[in-house]
Amino acid sequence: MDSKMPTNIPASSLDFLKQLKENNNREWFNDNKDLYLKEYDAIEKFAESLLQELRNHDVIETVSGKKSLHRIYRDTRFSKDKTPYKTNWSGGFKRATALRRGGYYFHIESGNSFIAGGFWAPNTEDIKRIREDISFDPEPLRKIINSKSFVKTFGSLQGEQLKKAPKGFDTTDEAVDLLRYKQFLLIRKFADAEVLSPSFLKEADQTFKNMRPFFDYMSEVLTTDANGEQLPGLS
Repeated sequence: MDSKMPTNIPASSLDFLKQLKENNNREWFNDNKDLYLKEYDAIEKFAESLLQELRNHDVIETVSGKKSLHRIYRDTRFSKDKTPYKTNWSGGFKRATALRRGGYYFHIESGNSFIAGGFWAPNTEDIKRIREDISFDPEPLRKIINSKSFVKTFGSLQGEQLKKAPKGFDTTDEAVDLLRYKQFLLIRKFADAEVLSPSFLKEADQTFKNMRPFFDYMSEVLTTDANGEQLPGLS
């Protein structure tokens, strides 16, 4: 990576999003396409820098910052909201191989920026394995989410929850508060001033680092059997 590559989010990138929010139509966007491409380039460089930092402590499948970025064009086919463009910059990094579970995500939007990770939509088999492990022994997960590092960074575990114990689990289970989770999300919010700070790249990467104990726990749960042996077909 070029050491001279900009690693900060420029204020103009947030300004563009504010303008787009006020003019969310194809005519305005097409008239300002050059401005969009300029700001997109800055976000791409930030994403590339963040990817290089992330690779210092994890194995990532995503090949480039550009490939991490999500499209700004909204899919309006099944939405009542027909505005054509997203009003945020966002991207995600995929951990390599089926042995490493959990994903990394960043979202840049004036007044609503955050770094996140975890399991947005775990499949039926995965969530069953997670719940069975938690019910058998909730202490490993509780130790992680109650640690000083976790609480300072993320506050608490986030995500949609059932109103009561999931089917097949007792409502009196000591871990019912954890069993009710349908998603397992780690989220750290950032003010605009923090996003625009030269230290944001470092803070974003440190936030990803602080997810690892949780990811390591989930990866072990989802890739080994009751005897701790690796499940067949994983590599």
